[in-house]
Amino acid sequence: MIFKIEHTNTFHYEAPVDQSLNHVRLKPRTDVCQRLLTYRSEISPMSMSKEYTDLWGNHVETFFIPEQHRTLSVKTTSMVSVQRSPYIGRVEYSPEMQDIFRSSLFRQHYLAFLNETPYTFMEQEQIETIIAEAGSADNPVRLSLKLMKHIHDTFAYDKEATSVNTKANEAYALGKGVCQDFAHVMIGVLRSQGVPARYVSGYLYIGEDSGFVGDAATHAWVEVMIPGIGWVGLDPTNNVEALGSHIRVGTGRDYADVSPLQGVYRGGRHTLDVRVGVTVLEK
Repeated sequence: MIFKIEHTNTFHYEAPVDQSLNHVRLKPRTDVCQRLLTYRSEISPMSMSKEYTDLWGNHVETFFIPEQHRTLSVKTTSMVSVQRSPYIGRVEYSPEMQDIFRSSLFRQHYLAFLNETPYTFMEQEQIETIIAEAGSADNPVRLSLKLMKHIHDTFAYDKEATSVNTKANEAYALGKGVCQDFAHVMIGVLRSQGVPARYVSGYLYIGEDSGFVGDAATHAWVEVMIPGIGWVGLDPTNNVEALGSHIRVGTGRDYADVSPLQGVYRGGRHTLDVRVGVTVLEK
């Protein structure tokens, strides 16, 4: 399918601010299952931007506004072609795959996605409870699918329960949150079991009849590294594999690595208005 994504972030400041330095991560990726067709960013007040690729392979735009302003608007428009076929449930996990998974080379290569981060921190007691309730598994494929289903079934989706700063252990204690929280909890547990897992930021096409749940802004899910296969996307918010309706933008260790818009400025408080529209142009 081909999607059009329009994403607008508008900051309203209580008083004029200046010296605003910002980093934008909103450009969808091109990979084996997804192709970016067009991308445009519009910044107001007008500013020149510089582009680079960060450590995790994400496209980043930076811009600086020296003069005073009361509002800041960043609008991005993208067209993306997505074509993914379900397969994780059909994987026959072989002894050779298990040998790779248990090797020190595999662990060293994906160490960044095995280490605990502030966002993915889980108490040991919390981890043991989740594993006991989800059920044991003899390989990372089955474990990942069980955890995804368990988190989906036991967590309540609640936009008011958490904030962008909520950590995995805090969200678990509440038993509710948004897609960011679902993803952080799942990543925290997977890493504790030696399974490399990373955070994915992107968009979800909900549609009228899909039954999907997701934020009105960006969506978040998990990718798990399966030996011999590669990174596999799993969405604990909806208990589905991340397929044709999931549009990837950024990947990293947690939300901090893929925050859509980060910045600093000199001035007072602000409010943020986020508007995202995902439409299908071609099926």
